[in-house]
Amino acid sequence: MKDYDIIHHVRGESQFIDDINVPDGTLFAYVFYSPSAHGKIKSLDLSIANSMKGVKSIITFTDIPGENQIGGIVPDEPLLAENEVHFIGMPVAIVVAESKFIAKEASKNIKIEIEPLPVITDPREAFKKGDLTIPPRIFSRGDTENAWKDCDVIIEGDCESGGQEHLYLETQGAFAYPMEGGSVKIISSTQGPTAVQKVAARILGVPMNKIEVEVLRLGGGFGGKEDQASPWAAMAALAAVKLNRPVKLILPRHEDMIMTGKRNPYSSDFKIGLTKDGKIIAFEATYYQNSGASADLSPAILDRTLFHCTNSYYIPHVKATGYCCRTNLPPNTAFRGFGGPQGKFVIECAIFKAAEKLGIDASVIQKKNLLKEGDEFHYGQKALNVHTENTWSLAEEKFQAETIRKRVKKFNDENKNFKKGFAFMPICFGIAFTNTRMNQANALVNIYSDGSVSYSTGAVEMGQGVNAKIKEVVSRVFSVPHDLIKTEPTNTTRSANTSPTAASSGADLNCNAVYSACNIILERLKKSALEEIRQKDIDKIEMKDGVVYYNKEKTNLKWHELIETTYSKRVSLSAHAHYATPGIHFDRETNKGNPFAYHVYGTAIIEATVDCLRGTYKIDSVRAVHDFGNSLNPVIDLGQAEGAIMQGIGWMTIEEIIYNNDGKLLTDLLSTYKVPDLHFAPKEMEIIFHGKPNAAGIFQSKAVGEPPLMYGIGAYFAILNAVKEFNPGKEFKFSAPITPEKVLMNLYKSSESDKLPSAKGKQLETA
Repeated sequence: MKDYDIIHHVRGESQFIDDINVPDGTLFAYVFYSPSAHGKIKSLDLSIANSMKGVKSIITFTDIPGENQIGGIVPDEPLLAENEVHFIGMPVAIVVAESKFIAKEASKNIKIEIEPLPVITDPREAFKKGDLTIPPRIFSRGDTENAWKDCDVIIEGDCESGGQEHLYLETQGAFAYPMEGGSVKIISSTQGPTAVQKVAARILGVPMNKIEVEVLRLGGGFGGKEDQASPWAAMAALAAVKLNRPVKLILPRHEDMIMTGKRNPYSSDFKIGLTKDGKIIAFEATYYQNSGASADLSPAILDRTLFHCTNSYYIPHVKATGYCCRTNLPPNTAFRGFGGPQGKFVIECAIFKAAEKLGIDASVIQKKNLLKEGDEFHYGQKALNVHTENTWSLAEEKFQAETIRKRVKKFNDENKNFKKGFAFMPICFGIAFTNTRMNQANALVNIYSDGSVSYSTGAVEMGQGVNAKIKEVVSRVFSVPHDLIKTEPTNTTRSANTSPTAASSGADLNCNAVYSACNIILERLKKSALEEIRQKDIDKIEMKDGVVYYNKEKTNLKWHELIETTYSKRVSLSAHAHYATPGIHFDRETNKGNPFAYHVYGTAIIEATVDCLRGTYKIDSVRAVHDFGNSLNPVIDLGQAEGAIMQGIGWMTIEEIIYNNDGKLLTDLLSTYKVPDLHFAPKEMEIIFHGKPNAAGIFQSKAVGEPPLMYGIGAYFAILNAVKEFNPGKEFKFSAPITPEKVLMNLYKSSESDKLPSAKGKQLETA
């Protein structure tokens, strides 16, 4: 099963927005943004910039013919600043010129005067001031208030999880051009073509049918282009309509990092109660989510945090409270895992601290509390086809957990300045959009008279291999080779009202829609074939390797002949189908229901080695038993799992987003923001396919995009366990990412600060 996108990438043949041959007369846009995090705009002087040669227009909010609003869940985000600015990077004006260089140079001559207002960057401070984007959200089960009396041990604490830069290879961008009748076509780098269509229509004040959005592929998304691709597309469309010229807008990397939101940072409190043998009785958590200056997707992300606050564990008494806190940072947004990782990190911190109190390994508590078949989640859904205990047992067996334990102990006993640690990380992740109405997709399939096939869906290919999976479905239904099948660009005219390619649901939704469309055509082809071979029982007809079989016997009728004869009979060789995920519902008043089609499970064991002189570390190995179902494409699924794990490890270790108190991003370049590279990658990564059939998935497969990222959380605790070996009495503050600087500070007690190495390289002593 080939992934043709990968082949095109390797050959340099794949096209992205910046590769499109634009017509003569195309103009280029550059965004002038606020240099202040919060303040009132006192004056905006465009005169010098407007007078520069090659500048065609400078667009502000006064030029917007429709509504200056791009907010989706909450309408609280203007496309262009009006009277106030709310974060550094907030778009104020669009400079349109004959070249990118001219547009950028002109923007330097725009003069803006801003009267400063207080800047808030801490979500707890925003909470204290009552600055929330939505009312508090509470998910609960049981009675935590009265459950504490049944607990032998009660632990309280807090933890911090940081943001994460998407760092997609292709930055945000769009190309728009006017068409006849007041319509506009937008080529956008977006995960959500319909979201772009809606926002552009709102900005331009036209109905959605006047906006056509097309996406060939993305150079990465990771959630950063689910909603946050919309403003740049709307800006390009606005400029194209105003000037009646094609307009291209591509963000430079530096500006992309400054102006776009990241994974939501969280500041959280927890309280956990257990019996003396490690059984969890009650768990309470409060999540202060940093949403940034507007809601964006943060409310939905917060919900996902609450859904996954208990990770893979059954806890009878749960109360999870979430606050979506408004700060003066760029609006934070979707990122692979969509709030799930932030929730899981908190419960794992609570278990780690409880294990310390009980004097046992955290894995004892983890294993004792794993979900079982029929357990009920705190949001009311029953856990079915559960693979927590068997993936844990397989991980212990296949990876020889006891041998790892002994080897790590032996290493630590024999080494003074290097220490090893390891950690188990079980996962449970629900698959579906938690907004029920988004769980739908449609597809158009065409068979041409020469036997070739094309399909159109709402799925967006961004490197995750969704097109290869859809193509595999078409290939299986028609029993034709992949090279006979063409993927059409995602287009809102062919596929209307699409959900974004996100929530690990792109393959599930769109494969099912294509499957239905293919089967509609297949039924017509079977009837046609019966006429040709003069038989009557349609249930005995099947296609196999491009040949018609009847009652398991090969006939002389081949695929191309069948298509030609069916076309000659004036039978339609096209079909459109719609798919809606069955059996899901959720009541947002009671916060109970069946929000997920199914869950993905797995268990990983992560090992790390810490250099106790320098605070640096190496992730030695990640070994996981992962619940793939019956994989549609094992090569793609393995690559997705490996990539997700690395992204999760990066979030937990070296990817540190830093803003100063004035709301300025300090990690705004690839020299200051560190991501995992080949040298950082684990020496060993082994992923065992736990291939149990999934009745709820297409061809019994399971989604793979997001769940494996959560294994990266185990790297944090593997490093922490190594630090504990060196400095057993240290009281840890849970703060992710656990950068080498933080590791170094945790390796030595404050009273031993004089033992840190001097600038001259003084030899470090052990604690």
